[in-house]
Amino acid sequence: KRHIMMATPLFLYALGGRCVKGLTPFRYSLSRIASLTQNNFYRALSSQNQFVFKTRFHSLQRNIDEELKEKKLGKKAARRKSKLEEKQRNLKLKKLFEESGQHGGESDENFVIPQLYAVKVSVCQELREELRMNGREKRGRLFVELGSSGSSSLKGLKMELHSFFRSLRKSTYTLSAALPEVAEDGSVLAPVDEDGYNIYPGLLDYWEIETDDDVVNSFEKALIHAKSYPLLKRPSILINVKKDPNAPPPEPTPKYLEGMEDPSLTESMTMLSFYAFPPPAEGADNGIKDPEEFAILLKKLWKPFSVLGRVYIAGEGVNAQMAVPTNVLPNFMECCNSIPQLGVHMENGVNVDPIALTMEEFNKAGSEGDKVSPPFKNLHIRVRNQVVADGLDKPLNWQKAGYDMPPLEWHEKVKGLAESSNSPDDPSRPILLDCRNTYETEVGRFVEAEPLNTENFRDSWDVLKDRLKDTPKDAPIMTYCTGGIRCVKVGAYLTQELGFTNVSRLAGGIISYDRTVNEKLSEKPLFEGVNYVFDGRVGRKITDDKIGTCITCGAKTNNLSNCRNSACHKRMIQCEKCSPLYLGTCSEACKQRVINSSMAPQRKISSSSKTYDNVDDYSMGHSSTPPAFYEQIELNTKEFISSGSHMVSGPAQGRLLTSIASMTRNGRILEIGTFTGYATCCFLEGAACAAEAMEFEGIGSRECGPFVMTLERDQRAIDLAAIHLNVMAMKGIGDEAAAEAEMLRTAKNFEEEINLLWTEHNYKDEFNVTYNQKAGCELLKVDDALATVELIAAGKGQEIAPFDLVFIDADKTRLFDYVEACLSSDRLLKKGGLILVDNVLWKGGVVDIANDGKDEEIDIQQQLELSDAEAKRSRRARKLAVVMHSFNEAIVKDERVEVVMLPLRDGLSVIRKR
Repeated sequence: KRHIMMATPLFLYALGGRCVKGLTPFRYSLSRIASLTQNNFYRALSSQNQFVFKTRFHSLQRNIDEELKEKKLGKKAARRKSKLEEKQRNLKLKKLFEESGQHGGESDENFVIPQLYAVKVSVCQELREELRMNGREKRGRLFVELGSSGSSSLKGLKMELHSFFRSLRKSTYTLSAALPEVAEDGSVLAPVDEDGYNIYPGLLDYWEIETDDDVVNSFEKALIHAKSYPLLKRPSILINVKKDPNAPPPEPTPKYLEGMEDPSLTESMTMLSFYAFPPPAEGADNGIKDPEEFAILLKKLWKPFSVLGRVYIAGEGVNAQMAVPTNVLPNFMECCNSIPQLGVHMENGVNVDPIALTMEEFNKAGSEGDKVSPPFKNLHIRVRNQVVADGLDKPLNWQKAGYDMPPLEWHEKVKGLAESSNSPDDPSRPILLDCRNTYETEVGRFVEAEPLNTENFRDSWDVLKDRLKDTPKDAPIMTYCTGGIRCVKVGAYLTQELGFTNVSRLAGGIISYDRTVNEKLSEKPLFEGVNYVFDGRVGRKITDDKIGTCITCGAKTNNLSNCRNSACHKRMIQCEKCSPLYLGTCSEACKQRVINSSMAPQRKISSSSKTYDNVDDYSMGHSSTPPAFYEQIELNTKEFISSGSHMVSGPAQGRLLTSIASMTRNGRILEIGTFTGYATCCFLEGAACAAEAMEFEGIGSRECGPFVMTLERDQRAIDLAAIHLNVMAMKGIGDEAAAEAEMLRTAKNFEEEINLLWTEHNYKDEFNVTYNQKAGCELLKVDDALATVELIAAGKGQEIAPFDLVFIDADKTRLFDYVEACLSSDRLLKKGGLILVDNVLWKGGVVDIANDGKDEEIDIQQQLELSDAEAKRSRRARKLAVVMHSFNEAIVKDERVEVVMLPLRDGLSVIRKR
């Protein structure tokens, strides 16, 4: 009756499509209620209502499953968010700490409030002993940001304390505060005891901190106190932490920890495994109500044992493969037996390997690629939807999974099967099924066993259906797997879904059989070969029989491994002879990949504490650093032509220009607008790279080969560009060139240097250099760059071979003319060549023009607020933004080109001539 009453709201919802108030308390018992009541209700419905019910009921089930999934993900997201916030907080405090310092004895009226408070913390002896505080917590000092929750609320202050004194989270305590004594040099006098711990100075005037107001008042007192000590770097306060006298007594030490040896002193490690499917409590869906909380509990309970391994937890149960220090193994097993969700629900208890591994053996028992390693390095407890992914449409009752046959009885049954003369078709002859995957059965199995030959466990059900379709329901079926957990699911499926009545499984799996035979029998095990295990060892040899086949030569072997090619990493069987020949890989292709990887430079991935303000900063932080010479070009431009320093291409765009130039067919570049030579040097570097790639012999010139021609009209810019090009030609682009370029600002007279340079070259209108004995460069002074470009396009004047790339960073009002000259003649730019146009976003002004319209004038009120000079600049900027937008609109519609606009710096359009 009770279940029917609970279920009624669900069925009303399913039939009527409306939410019922009574639904909420019972929604998480949905699957249990459905299994108990669905048949009775379902039969009472008409066929039409049955269809409506089924559709809506399944829809409700899906919604609840999604909600539970979101709830689980929400906990993980909350933990990740908390860790991220703590990391960001620490980075911010570090930055503030580095920036803050001595306030320099300023008077009260000029006192600058520092951004950080210094807090020295002392903890009472009773708490120190109870919580076993570590050495890091001896001298507790932390910093609290001005205006943060740590200086304005009791909860925030406790969170700050917990960030340093992590063990305080486990206890309840009271807080009191005092103002410190300050030495003449501005240092805070905080005495320590003989063990180095901060101690509670009884002579100071301490007050209790019990409310948020107490916290605010305490830090205000510290601020006022700091004004009295000019040499004090920042406001300081002493906080004393005492055990709460009203706190409940600590939990008694569990019996399994009493007198336990130190696990760090163990001489060996014992490998073990276990699984458990605890039955659901009445009214619950799963045996483990909250897997996330249970995972946290296991970490806490197992921490004293220093265990390693991999543990999966789901609502249905637990699956564990672990390594335990042998000297605490009995204590660990007692701990596991005391946990209600494990204890009696661990089928066959804990499966312990018969032979412990010495620490030396343990550290070499596993492998990572071509390196030996322990089978486990850490303890990982992970929450999953299922402890073994089975792919079934609905969960089964894992408590009804057939007969759990003890290993000795199993041994006799298998022996009888091997000695039997009965025909395989005899219905009384047991069917012995190996429920593991192909890669496991290929290296070891019981005599007379029939493998399912599956690639993964989810494939088992179709194979079982097909194999047993003509088998009598009372036929004896015996199943086994590595540790027994998969056979629980197979047994439940055979009995509950396929209806077999005589199903048994090997209790504890092959691991338990191996241990039992070693301990209690003197005869040879009936399992032949290697037992595949799910840790770094990969396999444990039970007999010397070699039943596996080498993947590369076909020889018999039981040598198990994973392909060393990380992109493949397939499980494989490979003999001892082929393994070194193929470098531990499964094929020639994977072998070559490993060889290539070993030749590449080793890349160390390390976490960085550097922070980034925006995506552009992050991009630059993860781009190759430009050669040192380019930074000096920027600094020289700022020094000698400060009004135009913002016009330099800069590191990101400069590296892009170099890369594009290096990928051109012949390394021939025309630059319109040299300025101080930053982009020119980038192009010249790229042209030299192109020369090496095409194996060009000689030096590029106007007629052929890698060559940069650059046009400029401003003499001051030409002078500086010529010096930079001359340094690059003589010194390269490394540190030596950077030092030479720096001397222009520090040790040389600019005017004398440029006069000397022009004297050496005899003229000012043309400057020629060669870089790396490959790429030529010609800097031309021109009065009208467009006229020069049009003459080259028309083939008039000196013969110049066509260019691969034209970079336009000149008069924006003549962009159409420059581009038209490039497109209308193949004498200037080859077909397939590139045109790069700079400043196409014009400080974002093109967006305003596109949104507001080209002809709209600047707001009148805005004009009134600007000076004449500012208004003039604003009008000019808008006019040029209109020009750039018009150009962008037109060029993208030109069928002769293909355009890609990059939002790099002030915008760069890459235009390919079709």
